[in-house]
Amino acid sequence: MGHLNSSNIRHPDWENALFSYQNVIFSGTESMKVKLTLKLAHLSKNAPDHVLIQTIPIPAKLLVNTSDSLDNSIQEAAAYCLKCIACQKDGVFASVIGQSGVVESVLALLPQSSNSFRRILIKFLQCLVNFNDVNRLIVVRNGGLEIIVSLLNSCSSSDANKVYLLEILSALALLREVRKVIIRLGGLKFLVEAIKCGSMVSRERACQAVGLLGVSGRARSLIVALGAIPLLVELLRERDGKTKLVAGNSLGVISAHVDFIRPVAEAGAIPLYAELLQGPDPIGKEIAEDAFCILAVAEVNAVAIAEHLVRILREGDDESKIAAADVFWDLAGYKHSVSVVRNSGAIPVLVELLRDGNDEAREKVSGAVAQLSYNEADRAVLADAGAIPILIELLVDELEEVKENAAEALVNFAEDPGQRAVISEAVGVPSFDSMQNRMIQLRVSDEHMVRSLRRMSVGQLTWDSNFAL
Repeated sequence: MGHLNSSNIRHPDWENALFSYQNVIFSGTESMKVKLTLKLAHLSKNAPDHVLIQTIPIPAKLLVNTSDSLDNSIQEAAAYCLKCIACQKDGVFASVIGQSGVVESVLALLPQSSNSFRRILIKFLQCLVNFNDVNRLIVVRNGGLEIIVSLLNSCSSSDANKVYLLEILSALALLREVRKVIIRLGGLKFLVEAIKCGSMVSRERACQAVGLLGVSGRARSLIVALGAIPLLVELLRERDGKTKLVAGNSLGVISAHVDFIRPVAEAGAIPLYAELLQGPDPIGKEIAEDAFCILAVAEVNAVAIAEHLVRILREGDDESKIAAADVFWDLAGYKHSVSVVRNSGAIPVLVELLRDGNDEAREKVSGAVAQLSYNEADRAVLADAGAIPILIELLVDELEEVKENAAEALVNFAEDPGQRAVISEAVGVPSFDSMQNRMIQLRVSDEHMVRSLRRMSVGQLTWDSNFAL
């Protein structure tokens, strides 16, 4: 390798170069070892895979063995060389290097290192954990998480190493065993910070880990207190589809507590979820639907969400309209002080989709209409929008669920004195009659249950010695 130069890099004699390098490492001076190891690092991007596989053990051994030199120059060159190799081929070599014993050496050297040597060790470790789950496990099981958190605690805001340490932490946090202890170790604040720092891949990892941690109520409160909500909303603004999905999902997890519903909405999440609902990714639509159903618990949020849903029902593609109708189905059952669906102007648009939509649209919209039909004022708006004749036609729809939803709505219309006359055509249709009988039985059953509970309560009071006269 000592005879290589820029003129013969394209077609070098790699076998002889490797042999020369081995001889220098075995018997050469320290300066020669450093020089050729750094040369190997620069030439590694051109080397054949089989040569790199044979070469890896040499700098790995240099890094593992403690040098007598006070300046760690050989170990620094070896770490730099291994980093260059590990970052090639999308991390193909990272697994080989990580399992060669060097991770333990890097972790042992890191706390005592400084300046350029520390920077190289950190970037080398970052490269190893970026590509490989096994390497992450090796790092964690050798005390790496504690070391990284300790180094982060000692970093100043201007320390150039901090962003690399945050990227290492975000990669490690994908491991469940890390998430179980990261709060106790004081690393949660750094994980939240990692959402806004580093490469987009690292930020996504931090976002994903925060979402997984947020399932726990205690962790969720800490995450919010550390300022995660605006950071997650900022990621939700990104154009990259995968980033939006990860951020949207994590933010949805965080919002799943009554105390955090309003802060998430106030941070600007609702329009961004509307974009996700209209986007091309089916998973994104599911995430947006779930988030809207959570955020809509607060009436002010429900009003804003309904406005976006109406726009999507008018302007969106078929899939987006179906997703919007599905959310309206849920909103129709919420007990707000006002009828959010009716006041949004959605009912005429839903009725139009009930008439002209495809099978899936009819299923979602008929469910929303059935739910709305339990409210007298909503029934009046449905009737004015022309829903009743459409519902009667749907009593013979091919889809069983559509028939049942239509029958349920019509039964509610039949019990409304103001609407009873206009549904006479439905009487005698099997699906309508079956639904009417079923709903009567359910109401009778509910009444019996209420009476039983009342008698049980009275009986408990009668026989409870604490209440005996």
